[in-house]
Amino acid sequence: MKIALPSYQNKVDEHFGHCEYFTVFTIGNENKILAEENITPPAGCGCKSNIALILAQMGVTHMLAGNMGQGAVNVLAANGIQVLRGCSGNVKEVAESWLTGKLIDSGFSCSQHEHGCHED
Repeated sequence: MKIALPSYQNKVDEHFGHCEYFTVFTIGNENKILAEENITPPAGCGCKSNIALILAQMGVTHMLAGNMGQGAVNVLAANGIQVLRGCSGNVKEVAESWLTGKLIDSGFSCSQHEHGCHED
């Protein structure tokens, strides 16, 4: 299994669509992190780029994010990636918390952008 987190300076970026990079963790047996890699996103808004397809092709099945618009949630879901919003802090610590079942989706979608990513 692989999980991805929108990242900035090794922390979960609050803005999925404009993050510096995505941290992708490969998870092995017993929910242990086996590998970590950084993926630079294409330019532009995340929900309108091909980042969801790129991550899905890499085997990513879950996105742990700070916040994102409903458009991004929909694009990720269409590519088989489940979203958990409301994450913050160091990306590895967030991933480890999720792996131990300590995190749940906030259920909130960002609607504060003016670029339209939050639209259905």
